Amino acid sequence: MSIDPRVALESLTAALEEHLAAASARRGDGDPAVEAAFFAVADAFEVYDDSLYEAYGEVTPLEVIEEEDDDESEDVDDEEDLELLQD
Repeated sequence: MSIDPRVALESLTAALEEHLAAASARRGDGDPAVEAAFFAVADAFEVYDDSLYEAYGEVTPLEVIEEEDDDESEDVDDEEDLELLQD
């Protein structure tokens, strides 16, 4: 089922407005309202980007960055550093 890109864009815009409202009313670090709004923006963006591609074969110049586990990212960096030193 494809979604009209205009409808997806309206949802993304609404999610961005909600994120702004949550951020401006933040009640400290780790505010669950801000976190929920953050993920709503990411989800709405992915729907918009997918619908844009399906309808027009076009994408945005943006991407959602997935958080990595700190331990895993450090291990990868260390392995890459070792490879560079060995070469």
